[in-house]
Amino acid sequence: MIDDWTERFQGTAALPRAVRDRLIKVARVVHLQEGAQVFGPANVPDSLFFLYDGRIRVSQHSDGGREIVLYRVDAGESCVLTTACMLAEEAYNAEGFAETDITAIVLPKPAFDQLVAEEGAFRNFVFAAYSRRLIDLLRVVDDVAFGHMDVRLADRLLTLANDRKEISVTHQQLAHELGTAREVVSRVLSDFQKRQMIAQSRGRVVLTDKAALRRLATST
Repeated sequence: MIDDWTERFQGTAALPRAVRDRLIKVARVVHLQEGAQVFGPANVPDSLFFLYDGRIRVSQHSDGGREIVLYRVDAGESCVLTTACMLAEEAYNAEGFAETDITAIVLPKPAFDQLVAEEGAFRNFVFAAYSRRLIDLLRVVDDVAFGHMDVRLADRLLTLANDRKEISVTHQQLAHELGTAREVVSRVLSDFQKRQMIAQSRGRVVLTDKAALRRLATST
């Protein structure tokens, strides 16, 4: 039971109390288990959702079966793709999967449309979040088109590790993260290991020299 979910999100917490009460009244809370598909190409979204707890991975597949991770939605954020597809009334062209058990707040489109039309504070909150995530997506496009693979892989390892030194991840999973082939990832990881920046075993990567990886990730 969530008493007031609007406190969880910076944008909704700043809204007038009357608007927050309207949101609580019309929205519903949903729970999904780790591994569940949150959305996919067969769906046309009819609701906006805010991720209350957990993490969602949003990725796209090519015709050849290659996957690239576009971005992740973390607790306290909304999903830009859901917003875009809902506004355009079009089906998703990507997939979202729960990387952990998740709790989400679902706001039906009629309520969304009314609030956007009537409440400037809510409208500003939604489109500010939309703009920030759109910039993130453009960075992904830039990385794929122009980024050096060693730089991109170093950056992704640091991101996945966060404050840890060890991550559980396969070469294929890293390839999906970067939209490349497993063989490319394996070759770059072997180079990192020779340079003593990482140590690796089956399904595990240990970041033995984070400083060196950070220097590489910021070298462009």
